[in-house]
Amino acid sequence: MNVALLGTGLLGQAVAERLHATGHHLSAYNRTPDKTLSLRQQGIHIASTAAEAIASAEVVMLLLADAAAIRAVLLDPSTSQALRGRATIQMGTIGPSESCSIGEEIERLGGQYLEAPVLGSIAEAKAGTLLIMVGATPERYATWSPLLHALSSDVRLIGPVGKAAVMKLALNQLIAAETAAFALSLGLIRRGGVDVENFMAVLRKSALYAPTFDKKLARLAERNYAQPNFSARHLLKDVELTLAAADSARLSPGGLPGVRSLLIDTIALGLGDVDYSALYERVDPVTGT
Repeated sequence: MNVALLGTGLLGQAVAERLHATGHHLSAYNRTPDKTLSLRQQGIHIASTAAEAIASAEVVMLLLADAAAIRAVLLDPSTSQALRGRATIQMGTIGPSESCSIGEEIERLGGQYLEAPVLGSIAEAKAGTLLIMVGATPERYATWSPLLHALSSDVRLIGPVGKAAVMKLALNQLIAAETAAFALSLGLIRRGGVDVENFMAVLRKSALYAPTFDKKLARLAERNYAQPNFSARHLLKDVELTLAAADSARLSPGGLPGVRSLLIDTIALGLGDVDYSALYERVDPVTGT
């Protein structure tokens, strides 16, 4: 299938590599050309504009940072007319109201719109093991799920546009909350002089355990946040979206504003573009900092 992929950040690049490896023909575009160099070296066509990428494609896949980026890249007058007669699959994390609004604009331009946010990151994208949540009509889901199955064996129709975006925020706020909670627990253990492995051994046998704790343990223990799968800056964006969605739904956000503050402070430390587990530096700072 001929695919235009817009947005080649960490996840977008991995998705492009997977689609290319499974036999799809890609034309990729990114506003920062340096982020496309490795894809070019793999034989993937790199377009100089979004309109060029879309021109020969049957479907447009969006892996852009946020709704503002989608509007700037896709709904610019120089690009938007190319959407007529094509499907656009939005795979990033944006708010449900943002997804519905963007979908309505694409439909008015004569295109089709689906949302398909994912759970998982670089390794899962390259292996084809992402979890994909689809917001669309049943008919559009049936048409485009075979393409999405190149990236996942678990592609689920959640409901109409907007519903998958809600589910994605519900899951991503758990990432933020669990990481902040684990950082505090680990800080207490280390400052209290308790053996970390004893703590982990008990935690792993309890109902409190989540696999993400072991995934992040080495990063926190070594204070090594390089080569991120997902940055602190992007997690803050998702926390902000969750808080807005919770407010719209008249829900109390509990401790999430506190996690938001941790992430803001983490970014202020110059750690916005490293792994989001760097919030540990705010929870348990090095003595004297």
